[in-house]
Formats: sequence, structure tokens, C-alpha cells
Amino acid sequence: MITNPNAYDLIIAILNAIGVYNIILGFFQDQGMEYVLRIIIVLVEVAVVVVFALVTVMFLSWLERKMFAVVQSRYGPMVTGPRGLFQPIADGIKLLGKEDIIPAKADRWIFTLAPFIVFVSVLLVFIPLPFGESLILSDLRVGLLYIIAISAITPVSILLAGWASNNKYSLMGAIRAVAQDISYTIPLAITAIAVVVFVGSLSTVDIVNAQQGYWFGFIPKWFIFLQPLGFILFLIACIAEMGRIPFDFQESEQELVAGFFTEYSGMKFAMFFLAEYAHLFAVSGIIVTIFLGGWTGPAIPLIPIQITSLIYFMIKTYAVIFFAMWLRDTVPRVRIDQLLHLGWKIMIPLALLNLLFAAFLVTFVVTAGVR
Repeated sequence: MITNPNAYDLIIAILNAIGVYNIILGFFQDQGMEYVLRIIIVLVEVAVVVVFALVTVMFLSWLERKMFAVVQSRYGPMVTGPRGLFQPIADGIKLLGKEDIIPAKADRWIFTLAPFIVFVSVLLVFIPLPFGESLILSDLRVGLLYIIAISAITPVSILLAGWASNNKYSLMGAIRAVAQDISYTIPLAITAIAVVVFVGSLSTVDIVNAQQGYWFGFIPKWFIFLQPLGFILFLIACIAEMGRIPFDFQESEQELVAGFFTEYSGMKFAMFFLAEYAHLFAVSGIIVTIFLGGWTGPAIPLIPIQITSLIYFMIKTYAVIFFAMWLRDTVPRVRIDQLLHLGWKIMIPLALLNLLFAAFLVTFVVTAGVR
């Protein structure tokens, strides 16, 4: 019996529904290569995620430009396609045609490898991210821990990019990125642990399932209501992890030219660009999964649960994305000392206090039978 079906099981169910799975499976079994069918299905899953990430990145880059334009009383992209919708495609073609320059004294191999590590590490976060009912690549038992661990790869690759560039501005931006990541990963992990205390599992699917239903018949059982302080701390930490304004010290173009990717051009620069917006979507999805009920929502008659759950997840995720973009449009950058002061002296103590509250609530309320 499958407790939490994933995308692999969903593909098999679809093939069974159209009556071709047994035919395909029989063919591969006759050849003694049943494992090849499994590999093909996994590759299809990976291809879908990669294509989805690329399309999402293009749309988000267009959306953020439009939001900038609205805030600044401009039109934004208007020429390429309807309402400038094809502008990201034009940008991609432009970057493909740009000369790929590597500084003479740069470490060539590390300089080339760093942007690919950044992009791949962001894609790996999508593996345990539940987009909807059964719409998950793999329901890892340690899914939340896996996400936090994989997210720690990004600042390492940024440090590699800054160091390999042999540029003082790039190196300074990379060092800032590492310091910022260390400062905010700690409160981020502690607030996530507070949610795990309630759920009793690190599985992202179990976390979503724990938020189904309502209190008093109308208040969703989302953890944002049980953990309002934890949600605020987690949201701030995630924005800092993404390096977006008001915490974009790894770039801060007024101070460091372009930060850690100052020396990058062409498709290597595009990889950093792709990773930034893919990271924005992934982190927003994580916030939705942990605190905003994930894919949960009212059932819609005659529509499959996979479709409705995906719609709810996307609406919530884009609401978080909209907030992050709005914040970037309207809030100035803080100072680096204010950033570190906020992380170490305010957020970590508050995160520990929030964890203590969660442990107290579980021990003295849940065990007493109040749910």
C-alpha cells in the first residue's frame, strides 16, 4: 500500500488509466530490462522539473520588471511580445550570443564550475517539494533536513565564484554571502525544528497533511496560526538566504560593482540569473509548505485533487513571491552591521524562545488531549 504516492506513482497511474502501462512494462520485461523503464520515468520527472524551473524563471523575471515599472510609474517591457511577455526569451538569446570571458588570472576550472553548482543545488531543492497531492518527486523521510542541507551548498559555490574570479569586489561579495548565510541559517533551522516538534516528522508531505482541516470550523490548521513568531522569523531568514533587498549584500552594486559575479558574462552569468529566480520560487514554496498549509484548500467538485491542490499551492507560492518582490521594490538596503546584529542578537534568541514555546505547547497541551 502506498501511503504518500509521488510523481513516479502518478505517472504509472496515468499510463494505467490510458491502458498502455502493462503493454510497455511487458515489452521491457520480455527484454529483461524492467529497470530501463524505471530510469525513463525518472528522467521524465527530471525533465518536467527542469522545464518547469526554466519557464518559471522566465515568467518571474518578466513579472518583477513589471512590478518595478508599476512602483516607478513606468510601463516596463512592452515591445517584445504582448505586454513584453517574450522579453525573457530575447534576453536569453542575447546572453547566448555574448562572449564568454574568463579573466586572465582567474582559476579557470573553478570559475567555470561555480555557476553550474549554484544552479544544480537550487534544482535539488525541488526533489522533496510537494507541489500538490502526489505531485512530488520523492517524499524523503528527512525532507526538511535535506532542504536545509542542500541550501547550504549555494553559499559555498558563491564563495568559489568570488575566489576564482581573482577580483577584490567579487571576493568581498562572496565573503559577505557566506557570513550572511551562516547568520540566518541558524534561526531558519531552529524555526523549522519548532514545526517538526508539532508534526513529529521531517517529511514535507507529513507537514502538509498535519495542516489539513479547520479549527472551530473556519480557521485553517496552518502553522502560521500556531507559530506566528516562527513564521515571521522564517520569512526574514529566507529573504536573507536568497540575498534579496534589503539583504542583498553579496551583490550591492553601489558598493561592489556586481558582487561575486562581477567577472561573469554570457551563459555563466545566465546560470546565476536562473538560479536566483529558481531559488525565489523554491524558497517561497518551502514557506508555503511549512506555514501556509501547502497544497491544502477546499475541494472543488468534478476537478481531480491533483489539479486543485496544484492550483492552491501555486496561488500561495506566488503570493509569497509577490511579497518578496514588493519588498525589493520599496525597502532600502540595511547596513551590513545591522544585518549581522539582527541575525545573531535578535533572531536567534527569538527562534530559541519560539522553539521553547512549541515544546511547551506540545508537552502540556497536545498530550492532554487538546488538538
